[in-house]
Amino acid sequence: MLSQEQNDRLTKVGPGTPCGELLRRYWQALCPVGELLGEKRKKRIRILGEDLVVYRKDDGTFSAVQEQCPHRAASLYFGFIEPDGIRCCYHGWKFDGTTGACVERPFEPKGAHAGIKITTYPVQQLSGLLFVYMGPDPAKAPLLPRWDVLANTTLPKRILVMPDHKCNWLQIHENTADSVHTYYLHGHMSKVEHLATAEIGVFFYRPIQSYDWSTSEWGVEKTIVYGGERPEIEVRPPLVFPNILRIPEGPVEAVHFRIPIDDEHTRIIWIGTLPPEAGPVTADVDIPFEIQHDAPNLTVENVDLSTFYGQDRVVWETQGRIADRTRETLGASDRGIVLFRRMLDEQIARVERGEEPTVAVVRDPEKNRSINFENATKPWFGLDQAVAAS
Repeated sequence: MLSQEQNDRLTKVGPGTPCGELLRRYWQALCPVGELLGEKRKKRIRILGEDLVVYRKDDGTFSAVQEQCPHRAASLYFGFIEPDGIRCCYHGWKFDGTTGACVERPFEPKGAHAGIKITTYPVQQLSGLLFVYMGPDPAKAPLLPRWDVLANTTLPKRILVMPDHKCNWLQIHENTADSVHTYYLHGHMSKVEHLATAEIGVFFYRPIQSYDWSTSEWGVEKTIVYGGERPEIEVRPPLVFPNILRIPEGPVEAVHFRIPIDDEHTRIIWIGTLPPEAGPVTADVDIPFEIQHDAPNLTVENVDLSTFYGQDRVVWETQGRIADRTRETLGASDRGIVLFRRMLDEQIARVERGEEPTVAVVRDPEKNRSINFENATKPWFGLDQAVAAS
């Protein structure tokens, strides 16, 4: 178990928190670029406990700025996008969209706006998604990683923004290091409840003889040895540090970005390459996307359990808004979770010492052409059906 102080250290994500400062050293997925095309040029978005406005500039690039104007806290979402910045709708204060500097304050003494600025963050576009870097020094930002799914230009893609999750990001991502949960949560549940996932869940419903975890430059790798009538050594897809899941889902190859909205809410953005027959290959800005929302008044008891995703969601959210790890009782099968927590704590400590993180940080352009995981993963079952496993 962890102490309350340790739990806070690994879960809290706001500005100035230990984990929040670490996560700000990585590019975080913001939203589909398609949301800001055409007439719609602005979007309000909360990420890592900060309220931002992301908007498309006149030159077609994007910027992310703090939402509230420093004058009287009006929302810059309702402001006016101008060629060289954004102007508040309330009193016309104008800010440079790149540096954040206040460049104009109507009705105030000339030059009196020196030193006034808003927080701005660099935004990059890749594979139909916008990413933001929220670290204190953009000059030290690593390269935006071109994970194989994102770098692929030969297959059609789809983007899905799932409903916001009512829990902390860590209990979602720790699930990726929890190798044995698939036996009961997906295999056993699918069978005894006669769920639609039963046909695919049978893959996980086999005797587990052993399991192991190891670290790599990308995060945590996982292996399970199955016995029974279909013995197999399964090399699970890696947990990509700090908050990414790379996973094959039948004929689909997918990446899940688990983005903290704040301490008690998490956004998951899914992007996947589809089989060739699924549709045409499109330009990045034309990749189809869907924004999902929960039904009104949905409770966790009414979450659809007919998908692996729904099965995962109910255990994530019923652990509490922030899981109380001071009360847990860990076992041998939790070694992967312990390994991930230690990695997270070590990387947090690096940032606290004024250093840059070292896990899953890409600075070599050659390596960043396409980041593949052939050495860490293999097709993990022979079925043709799609599957969304954790």
